[in-house]
Amino acid sequence: MSGSADRSQPATPRLASRRLASRRLASRSLRVSADLGRLAEVRDLVRAAADDAGATEACTADMVQAVDEAATNAIIHGHAGRTGWVEVGATTLDDRFVVTIEDDAPAFDPTTVPDPDLSVHPAERRPGGMGVLLARLCVDEMTYRPRPGGGNILTLVRTFERNGKEDR
Repeated sequence: MSGSADRSQPATPRLASRRLASRRLASRSLRVSADLGRLAEVRDLVRAAADDAGATEACTADMVQAVDEAATNAIIHGHAGRTGWVEVGATTLDDRFVVTIEDDAPAFDPTTVPDPDLSVHPAERRPGGMGVLLARLCVDEMTYRPRPGGGNILTLVRTFERNGKEDR
C-alpha cells in the first residue's frame, strides 16, 4: 500500500481478486488526502469490500465504525492540519476481514492508549478519548507497526461468517 505518489485525486478504489488454494482473496485500496471530508469515501470502500466478501451486516458495521474512528484519529491528531494522506486497504481471507490504515503522519501507536475511565461521568471527562476504545470493541485484533520511511500502519481484523451467520 505504500508509495510515494499522491493518488488522492481522483479517489477510485482499486479491486484485485484471485484464487489461492481454497481461499478467496479479494482486496481494495484507496488513498485520500488527510481531510475529514474524504472519510465518506473511506467508509464506502470498507462497505464495498465487505459486500464483495459477503460479510454480514454486523461485521460490516463494526469494521466501518472501527476504520472511521482510526482514520479520523490519523487525520485530526496525526496530521493535525498538515498536508498528508491516509490509505486504506481492505482484504478478506477465509473468515477474516482485514483492513489496514496507513498514513504519513508522525509515528503514534494507538494500541498503547489506555482505555478511558468509564467510571467518570461523561460530563466530567474531557471531550474525545473514546475513539480508540470504540475501534477496539468493534474488532477482534488491532495491531500497529511504524511505516518504513515514516508514518503508521494500523491493522484491524474482524472475524466473520458469511451467509448471514454471525460468529459473535
